[in-house]
Amino acid sequence: MNTNFLSTLRDNGMKARAIRGTALSVVGFGGGQVIRLISNLILTRILFPEAFGLMALVQIVVTGLEMFSDMGIHPAIIQSKNGEDRDFLNTAWTMQIIRGLFLWLIACLIATPAAQFYGQDALIQMIPVLAFTTVISSFRSTNYSLASRRLTLGRVTAVELIAQVVGTIILILMALWLQSVWALVIGSLIGVTIHTMLTHLILDGGRNKLAWSKPAAWEIFHFGKFIVISTIAGYLVNQGDRLILGKYVSLEELAIFTIAFLFGSLPLTLAIQLNSRVLIPLFKQRPPAQSENNFRKIRRARMLLLLGFLVISTALSLLGEDLIEVLYDPRYYSAGPMLVLLSLSVIPALLLDGYKGVLLANGNSRDFTIIIVISAVVKTVLLVVMIQKFGIVGAIIAPFLSEFVTYPLLVHYIRPYRGWHPGLDVLLLSIGVAIMALALWLSPAANELLVTALRGV
Repeated sequence: MNTNFLSTLRDNGMKARAIRGTALSVVGFGGGQVIRLISNLILTRILFPEAFGLMALVQIVVTGLEMFSDMGIHPAIIQSKNGEDRDFLNTAWTMQIIRGLFLWLIACLIATPAAQFYGQDALIQMIPVLAFTTVISSFRSTNYSLASRRLTLGRVTAVELIAQVVGTIILILMALWLQSVWALVIGSLIGVTIHTMLTHLILDGGRNKLAWSKPAAWEIFHFGKFIVISTIAGYLVNQGDRLILGKYVSLEELAIFTIAFLFGSLPLTLAIQLNSRVLIPLFKQRPPAQSENNFRKIRRARMLLLLGFLVISTALSLLGEDLIEVLYDPRYYSAGPMLVLLSLSVIPALLLDGYKGVLLANGNSRDFTIIIVISAVVKTVLLVVMIQKFGIVGAIIAPFLSEFVTYPLLVHYIRPYRGWHPGLDVLLLSIGVAIMALALWLSPAANELLVTALRGV
């Protein structure tokens, strides 16, 4: 290996930390997904499909609550000039805990209406119990956010992998013992508890304590006031398909879609993590509008990341059906063609998600919020219309179309920061179109699923 490259990796500069941060995030993400897959494979053989559909509904509601009250504490710590100050960090931690308690109370109140909406009485008990994870996770150390700010992600990766391994073992043992969907709920509570404890025991930095600094609280509130709105919209963007599908399909169909989504969303999930952990800090430390050199470096970093995401998406689209048939029993085979279509539908989002980080890195949460809200409105309208008309296939196509509708708006807001790379977008989109054509040609089942749904047969 080149000596200069090795010396760069050992350096403590921004470039070295960005490379190491990317590598560690990929390792952590890959390891986490392997653990998640193993857990899913074992649990699908212990529990019945409807259990996963029911758990998906509960998670949709709980995730929605978390998103509906996100105060932007994590990005606030990353971008603030006071992000290393203990008063600022302790105030952020205190606000985080207050938010967690508030969320749990809201979950208790909406459990019955949610159960009535989806026609599932079990949600009345399950939602308050699973929602208690919001209280537990609110005690997570702010050292977690500090590690992202500093691009020192080694111990963060260790925390996440250890928590997942231990949590998965407990989850499987609970499933063998209880043989019911409650194993998934209780296992999730234990897993979140382990993760929260590890952030205090393993990550570098001072210990958090309850504190309140008015300037710090105001700064976080001022930054987060738009984040609250944007995360509500972000919830609809990222979870809207299952939120709406749960109303129109059976629990078994929702479970099959969820399994396809588990694989099909992998590239986008990785992209969101890397954009948050690597691109946003890079935009902050190396603003592309500051110099031509910064602009080229950011463009090159984005290109390398996107090519990696496209490779994963291509592999999933070409091997999706075989993957499902090898890993699952015949009850879940219909997830194969869905996986092919899902892995293709996320390609536009893969190419565009990182752009939003330009705004957050510059503290412009207002314009970020405008983009997310409009995206949510467009996507939700498309989902409601297309799910009613085309069923599950409509839930796959709607997110694909919404990215093209909102692209001009995204460009409008990031251009002042020199964050737009039009030539790169055209190149990568062309590659994406070629991938789509090849995958649909090689997968008659996915092609048939798509054509049949669009014809309304």
